[in-house]
Amino acid sequence: MRNLRIAGIGLTAAAALTLTACGSSDTGSSASSSAPAPSSSMAAPSSSMASGASDGVTTNADVFGPACSQLPQGSAPGSLDSMGPQPVASAASTNPLLTKLVAAVKATNLVDTLNSQQAITVFAPADPAFAALGDAKFNELAGKPAELAPILQYHVVGKRYDAKGLASAGSLESLNTAGGPLKIEGSGDSMTVNGAKILCGNIPTKNATVFVIDKVLTPGTNKN
Repeated sequence: MRNLRIAGIGLTAAAALTLTACGSSDTGSSASSSAPAPSSSMAAPSSSMASGASDGVTTNADVFGPACSQLPQGSAPGSLDSMGPQPVASAASTNPLLTKLVAAVKATNLVDTLNSQQAITVFAPADPAFAALGDAKFNELAGKPAELAPILQYHVVGKRYDAKGLASAGSLESLNTAGGPLKIEGSGDSMTVNGAKILCGNIPTKNATVFVIDKVLTPGTNKN
């Protein structure tokens, strides 16, 4: 299994253009130390599980944000009920808000790696976040996985947080430790991550809590 932590990869000028999102341990809102990656047989926190926000695992009732209404309803692919039992990369592949992100994850061969993590938080840029980049530049970066991977890593935290846990943490370290901290400000519908707004947050999947955001996060933004 590919190690998500790619030590020593420099963030090039192409990386500064930014691309995206999309371990660990089952953690609380103020997460504990990480544990070894689990086997694929790990029990899934179902979207209907009656677990509290205190353990970082969310339910459909915890989901919030203006873009959540754009998700399919019922048990259709991409719906909350459909995504809940699936590992995060598989769940994202059915989410109509995240087609560009899924393409980036596939380009870096990180699907299996993300799916095998035990408990992570993913800040997932929605498709409109890539509009300024344009198809030509997106395709160029997708063809450079060594440059794209650190950008994707910057959107992943190696512990599982719900919205309350994020607000309490204030600052988080991503899997791209060279990219600097992720700064969390506000709470609920007013929460931002490095200035990016939450479009649909607290989405439960088998091994991750997903926050769809309106911008692609740029590594190095908050470095001193």
